Amino acid sequence: MTHAAPSRAAVEEKRPPVSFEIGLAHHRAGRLDQAEAIYRRILEADKTHADSLHLLGVVSFQEGKHDTARDLICKAVDLHPDNRIYLDNLAQVLRAMGRRDEAISRYRLALLKSPDDWRVRNQLGLLLGEIGDLDAEAEQYAAVLRQVPDNVDAHFNLANLLARRKRPDEAIGVFRRLLLLKPDFAAAHNNLATVLSELSADKESERCYRRALHLDPRFAEAHNNLGLLLGKVGRNDEAERCLRRACELKPDFAEAMNNLGNLLWMGGRPEEAEACCREALRLKPGYPSAALNLGNSLRERSRFDQAEFWYRRAVQADPDWAEANNNLSSLLLDLGRLDEAIVRYRTALSQKPDYPDAHTNLAIALLLAGRCDEGWREYEWRWKQDKNRAHVRPFRQPLWKGEATGDRVLLLHAEQGLGDTLQFCRFVPEIAARRRVILEVQPPLVPLLAGLPGVERIVASGDPLPPFDLHCPFLSIPRVLGVTLESLPATAPYLRADPQRVAFWRRRVGELDGLRVGIVWAGNQTMAADRRRSIPLEQFFPLADMDGVHFVSLQKGTAAGQLPPPGFRLHDWTGELADFADTAALAEALDLIISVDTAVVHLAGALGRPVWLLNRSDRCWRWLLNRDDSPWYPTLRQFRQPYPGDWLGVLRAVRAELQSRIRHQADVGDLANKVSLEQGMNR
Repeated sequence: MTHAAPSRAAVEEKRPPVSFEIGLAHHRAGRLDQAEAIYRRILEADKTHADSLHLLGVVSFQEGKHDTARDLICKAVDLHPDNRIYLDNLAQVLRAMGRRDEAISRYRLALLKSPDDWRVRNQLGLLLGEIGDLDAEAEQYAAVLRQVPDNVDAHFNLANLLARRKRPDEAIGVFRRLLLLKPDFAAAHNNLATVLSELSADKESERCYRRALHLDPRFAEAHNNLGLLLGKVGRNDEAERCLRRACELKPDFAEAMNNLGNLLWMGGRPEEAEACCREALRLKPGYPSAALNLGNSLRERSRFDQAEFWYRRAVQADPDWAEANNNLSSLLLDLGRLDEAIVRYRTALSQKPDYPDAHTNLAIALLLAGRCDEGWREYEWRWKQDKNRAHVRPFRQPLWKGEATGDRVLLLHAEQGLGDTLQFCRFVPEIAARRRVILEVQPPLVPLLAGLPGVERIVASGDPLPPFDLHCPFLSIPRVLGVTLESLPATAPYLRADPQRVAFWRRRVGELDGLRVGIVWAGNQTMAADRRRSIPLEQFFPLADMDGVHFVSLQKGTAAGQLPPPGFRLHDWTGELADFADTAALAEALDLIISVDTAVVHLAGALGRPVWLLNRSDRCWRWLLNRDDSPWYPTLRQFRQPYPGDWLGVLRAVRAELQSRIRHQADVGDLANKVSLEQGMNR
């Protein structure tokens, strides 16, 4: 049985009556579909119902349909040209579409209709700021405040404008007046905290961020900003929690995800950092900062080709971005493209002449190229780097510049790592020969360096200093003396181990037959790029099962607990090494030292002992380019990675050289025995 379809008239009779007020109620409650249906039914009956046209346009705008929204609201404006609300919302749509000039025109028209409408003035001010007319923006806020002195929005917008114009003191004053008017304004507390952070008022900044979060615990931007602040002051665990919370509260927050990636990279977790940066780029394709941070995390893992791709993406997005050019330059340095790196460092400095990191990195590149004169001068910028400011010594005494000192006392003090002190203490005897010198070095080095000639007194870092008149940090000495590679002091060795300790260790290692080789496989894990210079002990299997060689551990620190690969004969007496004087004595008793780039390399070189450096492919300035020797240490030989991460190739080359040395030692022994026998027969 079939039924005839009801007529349209019958359907219309059954449809419930509609009213604009019901549609508006749905709209205000966020039920956009119901509101839209009612507005459309009203317009079916009356195409000139201006309020329905207007609000249907607003619904379309909320749904992201900007073209439709503009057309509908324009029709409403045509019907009622003097309606300030229509003009205001049309301007907002045009602004969202990027048609700022048209939006400004509509806002100005709305003000002609209603000059006292401070809401329109605030919106117009924001838009004028977007096109860079900051003076006109400020005029709008001033006009609002003349009309309504306690207007919160105008205070907020003006304070933000002053912050953008780098007038922090004025911005802070306006924010504080605003918060007297509205103490529970979480966004104002957040923005005030940001200005305070830029002034390094970190404690007050933290209080303001936390006040914002107390008022609004789900304020994702405040969690992000507090995370940045905590990371800046080294409270990384707290910073990570804040950044992760920001990402939880706002899953599409690309900036927070990128900041989390950067924090993880700085904390030595490049794999996690990479994942965060890739997610930030998924959320915000082409995001330059995320591209740069992704490059950083890839570079940390020696994935240099991929890192270069992302660094170049960041530079392409902003060719005048000095930081991106600096990081790309450092990668080019890792890849051995020295000339390109130097040119790009200079580009970064042309963009930001007072950029300490670029100056210091340029210094490293110049020193790597052997251009010592300019390199040492540029290296003085290291003290202005953020990471080094905490280490600047607050001495009242002036810096020594190489002048005669007469009866004045000169303090030479260590900086950076133990290896740097061992490398640069070679200059101390020359300086002390004509001056009164006090030496301050790290505590483990005091017994070893106490014997440097000419030094009046040696002090351990952290102990009270005796009176002095001038000072000079160790790595500034080459600049002061005008040192070049050609003029390096030829004296080697320049350090001596205690003879009694050496005799003790010679008796101990003398019980081992064959070649006795000291070995170090890891550096200080807290130092930058340590993962690229250190080798897990288990990877030394190419040196296992070698006849005629015994390995003796010189490894200290947490890596000393690593287990060797099967067949690797390793003797470990490091528990008896209290300081570097003990290590030096054991090194003197050995035939050869093999080490990654750590202080032991410098110790062996300073003692004049044969030392083989297991060197990574990316370049440390002190080992220069395309050399397997070193002008700093005549007894040093380098074994470089042929490409990033290839320690297997390095260790195979070492095995071949060890076997050659073992054969040579055996040949010498046979020859000695033969000579001895012949002499006996002659007698």
